[in-house]
Amino acid sequence: MTDTTTATEELVISRVFDAPRDVVYRAFTDPDQLAQWFGPVGYSVPRETVDVDTRAGGYQRFTMVNDADPTETSPVDASFTEVIENELLVSHEHFELPGLQEPTEMYTRLEFHDEGEGKTRLVLRQGPYSADMEGMAREGWTSSFTKLDAVLTG
Repeated sequence: MTDTTTATEELVISRVFDAPRDVVYRAFTDPDQLAQWFGPVGYSVPRETVDVDTRAGGYQRFTMVNDADPTETSPVDASFTEVIENELLVSHEHFELPGLQEPTEMYTRLEFHDEGEGKTRLVLRQGPYSADMEGMAREGWTSSFTKLDAVLTG
């Protein structure tokens, strides 16, 4: 039997958004905007839970809430280790999902690339994940990015 809880997988997603780089970057760093889109469809982030200090040594804290069952929450408490405005956000956080993944220090790296014509290519790297969790995280980010598209074009 394979142990699927061991975290060895890196999630990599590259996606082009129809918005300038500074606008996409701000969607990740501005508490009001983050609350509008973060989390997969079926989850929301109450604005009052969002606190962001965007600098190396700063943090990003918020809580995702299941819309169908508000008692199901998922807090995020990440510390920024690298910040280059409109270009790069790197953070680390303690992460565990009992039964799905052993406790680990997870990193998130967001690179914001100017694609010209008012478009931005976002490259997300995150992990390590167990094999099971990598697929779930990919689905979650893809769903979240659908919500982000609506915020950026709205």
